[in-house]
Amino acid sequence: MTSTLPPVGPTPANASGRDDLLRYLDASTTLQSSSAEVAELEQSDGVAEYNRQLELLRRRLLAEPQAFREMFISDGMSAVAWEFTQPELGADFTRSLWSMLRRGDDASTVLMRFLWNLPLGKKRLFIRAIDKHLSDRYPMFDGLSDGWPASTSIPPYVRDAESRATDFGLVNQGYLGYMSLGYTREDIDLFVWLEALRDKQCAEKPCELGIFLANHREPKGGCPVKIHIPQILELIGNGRFQDALELIEGSNPLPNVTGRVCPQELQCQGVCLHKENPIQIGQVEWFLPQREKLVNPDSITARFAEIPDPWDRAEKPPVAIVGSGPSGLINAYLLAAEGFPVTVFEAFHALGGVLRYGIPEFRLPNDLIDDVVNKITLLGGRFVSNFVVGKTASLQDLRDAGFWRIFVGSGAGLPRFMNVPGEHLLNVMSANEFLTRVNLMQGLRPDYETPLPDTEGKQVIVIGGGNTAMDAARTARRLGGDVTIVYRRTQAEMPARVEELHHALEEGIHLKVLRGPSEFIGDVETGFVKATTLDVMELGEPDESGRRRPAATGKTETMLADLVIMALGNDANPIIKDSEPRLHTSKWGTIELSEQGSQETTLAGVFTGGDAARGGSTAIRAAGDGQAAAREIVGSIDVDPTTIAAMVASAKTYTDTASTAQRVIATSELSDGIHEFTVHSPVIAQAAQAGQFVRVLPRPDGELIPLTLADWDAEAGTICLVVQGMGTSSFEINQMVVGDSFTGIAGPLGRPSDVHRYPEGSTVVFTAGGLGLPPVFPIMRKHLETGNHVTLIAGFRSGDLMFWTGEDERVGRIKAQYGDQLEIIYTTNDGSFGVPGFVTGPLKELLEANTRGEGRTVAEVVTIGPPMMMRAVSDLTKPFGVPCVASLNSIMVDATGMCGACMVPVIIDGKLVRKHACIDGPEIDSHLIDWEKFLPRFGLFKTQEQRSRVAHGF
Repeated sequence: MTSTLPPVGPTPANASGRDDLLRYLDASTTLQSSSAEVAELEQSDGVAEYNRQLELLRRRLLAEPQAFREMFISDGMSAVAWEFTQPELGADFTRSLWSMLRRGDDASTVLMRFLWNLPLGKKRLFIRAIDKHLSDRYPMFDGLSDGWPASTSIPPYVRDAESRATDFGLVNQGYLGYMSLGYTREDIDLFVWLEALRDKQCAEKPCELGIFLANHREPKGGCPVKIHIPQILELIGNGRFQDALELIEGSNPLPNVTGRVCPQELQCQGVCLHKENPIQIGQVEWFLPQREKLVNPDSITARFAEIPDPWDRAEKPPVAIVGSGPSGLINAYLLAAEGFPVTVFEAFHALGGVLRYGIPEFRLPNDLIDDVVNKITLLGGRFVSNFVVGKTASLQDLRDAGFWRIFVGSGAGLPRFMNVPGEHLLNVMSANEFLTRVNLMQGLRPDYETPLPDTEGKQVIVIGGGNTAMDAARTARRLGGDVTIVYRRTQAEMPARVEELHHALEEGIHLKVLRGPSEFIGDVETGFVKATTLDVMELGEPDESGRRRPAATGKTETMLADLVIMALGNDANPIIKDSEPRLHTSKWGTIELSEQGSQETTLAGVFTGGDAARGGSTAIRAAGDGQAAAREIVGSIDVDPTTIAAMVASAKTYTDTASTAQRVIATSELSDGIHEFTVHSPVIAQAAQAGQFVRVLPRPDGELIPLTLADWDAEAGTICLVVQGMGTSSFEINQMVVGDSFTGIAGPLGRPSDVHRYPEGSTVVFTAGGLGLPPVFPIMRKHLETGNHVTLIAGFRSGDLMFWTGEDERVGRIKAQYGDQLEIIYTTNDGSFGVPGFVTGPLKELLEANTRGEGRTVAEVVTIGPPMMMRAVSDLTKPFGVPCVASLNSIMVDATGMCGACMVPVIIDGKLVRKHACIDGPEIDSHLIDWEKFLPRFGLFKTQEQRSRVAHGF
């Protein structure tokens, strides 16, 4: 076939147009020829087989993309590996490599794995490259290569001192804090991965195991909860963040708690082979769960969704955990994860123990404690709040209720004081009380009723040098105080974490070292502290801890103070010890263990750990004890399936009963401003004894207040409270109606009345002033039941305000029951009913009659009512040599001895001694009380309470 050429003519103006035409005609001819050939070849056997293989390849790519991805990644990694053979990594390659690492996909994981497995020299090559080429985008990379990996790293994000010192936001925000600067979560993953890249994978694992010491002593450093630190760092180094989290939570269910409050510089990081700049193990530890909340917010719920409720399965015996602090929480979690039905009994209305009441939210946000509680709940764990073991129930009561084993993690909790003159003054308080008012009771918030000392612009002194002192000082600073920490040694000897002290000084807190208070000076008119006398100290010879002893030089100085916070540590709280004499304790009051290497106490089946056994220690050591106890309990089941089922059923019933809502089932107004409440509270009703009281929280944002138990009915499961509207909380209680529930009522608290039989011809006299009649009633009844003659002198302001006195009312009914065994005398201030005047009038007549040998001998006087009345009764009885006890409901916060707020100054052998109404009382020998020092305490928060009443329209 001959192609037809265009006619010859003049040359076109654009010669290239003719050339394009010729190429087009040639290509068309070739295409026609090729199409014919392709059509012919498609019919051949070889091409048909090729097409079949291509289709199979396409299908496999869709079904198994991972196989092809690995092939392509492998090819790409060969190119990456080649780059690492060069002396330096180029800018373009470094940026491309970092971009791939940030993707968060399989390719980035392979790159992480590749870099993790490089020799140290090649890792340094990479670090030099990101330092050189990425520092403009990531300022934290600038200088990273200088001394890496031993002495340089990316620090966690810490808020600047100026902004953080005036709020309660988290200070050390960890690696995730960089997100507030605009970095992505993928960036943060790489910051943590770079920290893991520093790890040497030491064969000795000192960070995990510690450094072993001779004579079977506890290792130096290491991890008390046995987290597999090198393995976790290896998993992170290989990009396996989720696997690292699962591994850590297998040992420790609260890493985002312990990672923040553990003194890593003394534990894992303290023995890190990177001496100059240890790996940030604690930061990595709490980063992992927080990262998981970002990546998969529902992961915890999903992970535990299919786990059956151990209470329903009833395959393992139930365990009671006393206290929801770090040791109790980890013990409960590990046992619940093993399928044990567990109930955690907590004395406060909110869970977390010292983690919540002792540690401010700028160090440990409360929602992290809630996360741990949620995990335990999802595993089937139960929680009973407002339950004080040793008071609400004894350890034996819990065993009798069906609990097979008990773990006691009740903490230490009894604050130390110095016993120097002036400690009774107002605004001299324990760090426990101060922090509890702020942290647990949220006194810093205007919508909460808990009163706080006024700190704005005030001079605040914190005595002590430990972590609690730092927490108290930094809290007072945030509340507007001008804060000084006073410490009797030098800064080098301070036991506080280096980070906490550093942050405190950054925030403008002053430090006065080699000083110790020898006296607190008060304002004579108000009773408030106004200054302190400080002894100037010097360091002498080392003590048993290795620190040099402080010694007084004889010099003193005076320092002004509006608020003094004592942060001197804690002694063991005696409540559990006193309730169970079979439990051996040390001379310091801590619970003794049966043998070394065990967490079991001398009482078989009862285990302990944390501060209850150690005294003042750390949260991480407490968690380690709880973990160790869980291991012992898991491996010691010694009951048959039938018995287990019965125990579980019994313990479940008890748990349900103890958890019941404390609901108002009846109420009435006794007189103007005074209301009586009958409240459903079966476990308190079962345990109540004459003379005890309860700690009441009417609503979540209310104030904790003590109220005496006026009566109870164990069979009906009810208690009776009588409330006089005085402050905001009591006014609000009096507005409650049938069906309303209290947020929490804890008790019965305090020591029961010491009631014993007196000789015939004697009488026990009760002086009850106004609202003193309800607390007098059960004690009086107990004396009558014992066989004692009782004389009741009940005083009211006027006849209109009298209550419980009618024939069909409580006093009238008990008079009808006991007849002449009970003599009743009523007094009114205005003379409108009974004897005109005060209760001291008839009492004086009885005492004077005794001196003449007339009437029944007054064997004892019990006085309850307004503080001034109790003092008057005490002063009256003392010259007659008649024993007199006063029942004291002074200011309290926790009412279990933990806060030290209810201090009662007493004189014993000529020395002023502290007693506490909630532990030593409420009944205390009135003749020992220094009333001049005690009475002003009732006015401690008078100004704050007045402000609250005005704000609420009362």
